[in-house]
Amino acid sequence: MAPQRRGSSHVLQPVSSPIATPCPPQASPPGATGVRAALTTAMAGLLVGLDTGLIAEALGFIGHDFHAGARAQEWIVSVLMIGALLGSLGAGVFSRRFGRRLALGTATLLIGAGALLCATAGLIGQILLGRFLIGVAIGICTFTAPLYISELTTGKMRGTMVSTFSMLQSCGILLGYLAGGLLAGGGHWRLMVGLPVVPAALLFAACALLPSSPSWLAARGRFEEARKVLRDLRGDEAEADRELDCIRHELGAGKAVSGFALLRAKPYFRRSVALGIGLQVMQQLTGINVVMYYAPKILEGAHFGTTAAAWATVLVGLVNAVVGIGAIYLVSRWGRRPLLVSSCIIMACALGCAAMIEGMHLHGPGATLSLVAALLVFVAGFGMGAGPLVWTLCSEIQPIAGRDFGVACSTLANWGMDWAVSNTFLTIVAALGAGWTFAGFSVMNIGFMLFTVLLVPETRDVPLEVIEQHLEAGLPLRRIGR
Repeated sequence: MAPQRRGSSHVLQPVSSPIATPCPPQASPPGATGVRAALTTAMAGLLVGLDTGLIAEALGFIGHDFHAGARAQEWIVSVLMIGALLGSLGAGVFSRRFGRRLALGTATLLIGAGALLCATAGLIGQILLGRFLIGVAIGICTFTAPLYISELTTGKMRGTMVSTFSMLQSCGILLGYLAGGLLAGGGHWRLMVGLPVVPAALLFAACALLPSSPSWLAARGRFEEARKVLRDLRGDEAEADRELDCIRHELGAGKAVSGFALLRAKPYFRRSVALGIGLQVMQQLTGINVVMYYAPKILEGAHFGTTAAAWATVLVGLVNAVVGIGAIYLVSRWGRRPLLVSSCIIMACALGCAAMIEGMHLHGPGATLSLVAALLVFVAGFGMGAGPLVWTLCSEIQPIAGRDFGVACSTLANWGMDWAVSNTFLTIVAALGAGWTFAGFSVMNIGFMLFTVLLVPETRDVPLEVIEQHLEAGLPLRRIGR
């Protein structure tokens, strides 16, 4: 991690060039141990995505077996977001007290327990309880993993490694769709919802091999342990010692105030928290999760058969995964803002086309294939920018004194808006039609583009301490990077 500069007693002046800082950027390449630890942590994204893909394929079968209508199916999907909201709310306190590694391990246990409850359910209430537990775990993962990764890696690897978490979510969705497609012919929905037990157990075992966060150790006064971890992660004793000195400096400079107290005391922290919340709200208003959760139902409404819809959904997941892999390359080369703006434009255009197809009630193979193509382009647009970059930015813009609190707030906003969208999508489609619904999401993507142009900073290759100094100095949000 490139340690960040906490609040100090003097006022920093706005500058247009790099600031002299007691915490210069790392000069050495990232150590192999640090990369391995970050990749292991990023595997939590696979579990998060796997549930999305599996429930999308299993939902129709669950609805049939339990005679569940549209509202009941909306709750089967969206109760997970309520759990995730609560999980992300408590994850900050839990990970701050017990550490990132234990928080991640606890989440894997909850995923396994929830999957078993769903797989053995005799009543729909048991499925709701199981999905609620999975939601709590996913809320913990989406809070802890990007934050933990940012603390394990150096500045140059930060964007790539956090984007890997998002890419693995995409791969998890694809695996869920594939498993669902293979099991759809026999209607084996219990096997579908029980599959996360296996990867959850593997990640739980892997958590025992992960190091503690050096920043977390230092914050608890365990400096010698932090030094040892840093030397293992960086593979360079001088670099590790320099980074620990920097962490000591930051902790000493800002020890008087943190978290909610910092929010009340510092306007600059209120601005960074508001930006993080805004990014997560806009990400959900793109409409991505209604496509990922309800893709089979959307395609069945476009006159696909059940099996054909399942395999067309696999294609959606494949595009999502492939583009997610490409985004890892692009995020460190093109920059955050250009990718995010391009992503919003592509998504707006794709959903605009889908709205026209659905709104004009076009039929026939050509219209059906055009709708699938529009959804694929939409998913590709999301995967190249809005998917990975929102999580990356939210882990970059918060000052160290309020990082846990700020990331918790933005993660909470993500799951709250995810619940609101997924819990109403089928109802809105029934009331307005798919055409107007897609048109509304297209407009939201245009709004996201304007939000990015006006407020989102370019943070590529900018040390975290420089971002924080610009923030403290009162620069406009779009200029706190470079």
